[in-house]
Amino acid sequence: MTGTIPLAPTGRRRPRAAVAMQPGTAAALLNAPSLAALSQVCDLAPLPVLDDFTTDRARAVLADTELLVTGWGCPPLDAAALARAPRLRAVVHTAGSVRGHITDACWERGIEVSSAAAANALPVAEYTVAMILLSGKRVLERARTYRSERRRDDWLTTSPVVGNYGRTVGILSASLIGRRVIELLRPYDLRVLLHDPYVSEAEAAELGVRPVGLGELFAQSDLVSVHTPLLPATQGLVSRELLGSMRPDAVLLNTSRGAVVDQDALVDVLRLGRLRAVLDVTDPDALPPGHPLWECENALITPHLAGSQGNEWQRLVDLAVGEAERWAAGDGFAHPVRRERLAFLA
Repeated sequence: MTGTIPLAPTGRRRPRAAVAMQPGTAAALLNAPSLAALSQVCDLAPLPVLDDFTTDRARAVLADTELLVTGWGCPPLDAAALARAPRLRAVVHTAGSVRGHITDACWERGIEVSSAAAANALPVAEYTVAMILLSGKRVLERARTYRSERRRDDWLTTSPVVGNYGRTVGILSASLIGRRVIELLRPYDLRVLLHDPYVSEAEAAELGVRPVGLGELFAQSDLVSVHTPLLPATQGLVSRELLGSMRPDAVLLNTSRGAVVDQDALVDVLRLGRLRAVLDVTDPDALPPGHPLWECENALITPHLAGSQGNEWQRLVDLAVGEAERWAAGDGFAHPVRRERLAFLA
């Protein structure tokens, strides 16, 4: 892979690029139009994708690679891998977290990193808002009763706790997803609280939320939506004490990571019938068949489906193509990952 650097049809220089991810990931993400779009802005190495940086083929490809397009299953870009890629200057990741493959060696070389986390945040936020509204109307519970009894209830006698007017929603962490949820909730008649120690009162005002302490968030909210990343400081953050302080019949909604919640404590309060839960993540992520959460009828458990799936993967690829085009043009990334912010990211 030597010789004259090819130019894009516009006359712009096309950087040498390669794709590194699991073959299954590539099959899901990279259809023919997506590969063609990447090839328009990059001189893309032929498939198959790289999933092992130690092979002879990988060594040959990496020798000239300037831009690496990565995805789930990309091997770590450690010092040994970077030694095989002396010209590598940028990484465009087609998913959210870069923790699995971006190492200190990347930052030390000054490699620029971009992530599609913003694109992946939207379907998670959409799922969250949908579950907030559905839980407020008690859609799932009432549908189950309707199916069982085969008769409608008297809507004039519906309990005043049913509905979304004036309901209080607590957002735990103004992460990328948390902020998108706040944005999507603006059209609704909801009171939104936020706990995030890194958000100032002025910034909270700009977001249109009221900043509160952690205890106040759980005590005052009809629903708490968890968006904090899983870090050593956040493991078990949603404690037994916080769960016990929630209003009777309140909802805990978790699309972050299962280990952010004290799951044993959650099972206990659910068994008592005090709370409801919507869990797209658990600890472990795939619960064993005999886990007691399965027996809690007041818990809706979905199989980690809130993030990008199906046709939503195209949004990730579109963002990655756009980032590669910007970088090739010398405009820098629109969605850069900063080393100093990595400790606060999922």
